[in-house]
Amino acid sequence: MSTDAALDVTLVRNATVLATVDETTFLVDPVFAERGALPPIDDTPNKRNNPLVPMPDIDLAHDAVVVTHRHPDHFDEAAVEALDPDVPLFCQPAEADAFVEDGFTDVRPVEGPASFDGVTLRRTPGRHGHGELAEAMGPVSGFVFEGAETLYLAGDTVWYEPVAETLARVEPDAVVLNGGAARFNRDEPITMGVNDVRAVRDATDAAVAVVHMEAINHCLLSREELRAATEDVLVPEDGERIGF
Repeated sequence: MSTDAALDVTLVRNATVLATVDETTFLVDPVFAERGALPPIDDTPNKRNNPLVPMPDIDLAHDAVVVTHRHPDHFDEAAVEALDPDVPLFCQPAEADAFVEDGFTDVRPVEGPASFDGVTLRRTPGRHGHGELAEAMGPVSGFVFEGAETLYLAGDTVWYEPVAETLARVEPDAVVLNGGAARFNRDEPITMGVNDVRAVRDATDAAVAVVHMEAINHCLLSREELRAATEDVLVPEDGERIGF
């Protein structure tokens, strides 16, 4: 799939993005449910059905799929029904069997470096919250995509030392963070808030974009608030393409 840039990302909705590295497009964390078709996340400050917003009308063509983890705001039944069962699907090793059970025939759990159409994929650590809650949330991953330029897609994580280590080791050209400061009625946020995004911005010379906002009921940080509280950070709207 030809693009004008060696690296670009289109935000579809929430954490669903199309990441094009060189000429290969990866569909990341597909959630295709119609607006309001899913129940609210439990034990959260409001009871609005998810997703809060409709899917934008954009081309979702892709060469492969990447799922950072199988929480319902990152992979849903509508995606199972819509995706080609033979599509190459990259995932965490712990979740590979679940995708096979869903009917996917080309599941590729990422342990060490993986290669696809000349792009190298590497899985990176994440911490989905703080303390015991992070343990309860189960394993989550980010992914690095290496082609002519390098993209670090951090996944559902807060700022912590392994994120800093990944930035220092990979030296990416672009970083995509999951923001929104998602939270439950107790404990601290489980995705990045303002201070986490600022920490990433201070730690890298890469372009930084933030997604995972204004689409799921427990994501309480708005785009307007994040833009006002940060500098040199891209906060795209649904359907918006960013060329790096």
